[in-house]
Amino acid sequence: SQRGHINPAVTFGLFLARKLSLTRAIFYIIMQCLGAICGAGVVKGFQQGLYMGNGGGANVVASGYTKGDGLGAEIIGTFVLVYTVFSATDAKRNARDSHVPILAPLPIGFAVFLVHLATIPITGTGINPARSLGAAIIYNRDHAWNDHWIFWVGPFVGAALAAVYHQVIIRAIPFNKSRS
Repeated sequence: SQRGHINPAVTFGLFLARKLSLTRAIFYIIMQCLGAICGAGVVKGFQQGLYMGNGGGANVVASGYTKGDGLGAEIIGTFVLVYTVFSATDAKRNARDSHVPILAPLPIGFAVFLVHLATIPITGTGINPARSLGAAIIYNRDHAWNDHWIFWVGPFVGAALAAVYHQVIIRAIPFNKSRS
């Protein structure tokens, strides 16, 4: 079954776990970024004052925190999100716990909520490189680009760690060099 893919980090994690082909993952990531750019443009167009007053929603490392703090927050936050996606959509868990009906969006949404509580003060909560890119492109001020790499590297590292942890340690499925 197809799920809504709105986050390149989640898509990357699913690719590493062999749940998506490379071609599909790249296509999804391009479309996610284009969607985020359009979304940020719409917000700027309809709420110019609010948009400019809030720095265009661009992710930055807050004063009082180092780039390492920001990177760590993004890695851990994305790990929590992607690991929750794997756990909530795991076919083995669904078969084992079929007597416990659960909707995957509930734990995933709760994980996103908790990650936001923890990381908003540090980075404004990136955990989605497309959203960070869209905001940076449309706002296009120096501070939106200064630490932008953190909002790609952190989520992709967090997603990779979650994929490895879930596939190799939790499910004990060794990585295979061939991908379908």
